[in-house]
Amino acid sequence: MDRGKPGSKLHVLSDRAGLPLVAGVPAGNCHDSKGLRPLVGALLTKHDPHRGRPWKPGKLHADKAYDNSPLRRWVRGKLIGVRIARKGVDTSQRLGRHRWVVERTMSWLTGYRRLTIRHERRHDLFLASTTLAAALICFKRLRGHTT
Repeated sequence: MDRGKPGSKLHVLSDRAGLPLVAGVPAGNCHDSKGLRPLVGALLTKHDPHRGRPWKPGKLHADKAYDNSPLRRWVRGKLIGVRIARKGVDTSQRLGRHRWVVERTMSWLTGYRRLTIRHERRHDLFLASTTLAAALICFKRLRGHTT
């Protein structure tokens, strides 16, 4: 949380390979844990064409900012495995095996100039730029290019 500073944050859910699945742009002064429910909800509405039902992830890895018991219960209620670091218990070294994938995804997204510094004043335009950058990352991976 940035203690009342203006601006926005960038929340991204990615798969195991680092491809961005869902992106969200909340206000900069709201806590990180408030951004997880809309992202997981948007991810659960995606349709899996091979199985004919909505797609659901097996596990959710998150850092200590998302550590609160109502959020853990909500994710477990969606039948998703929870691997959220606990404050004062888990070390960052242990969770770093999975966390670097998300950090790499964030660096791919900020590689696009429009996302490094927010120039758009309107929220929907910045979210559209973020979604377009995520689609370009997925397209480059599909074509075999490095991002």
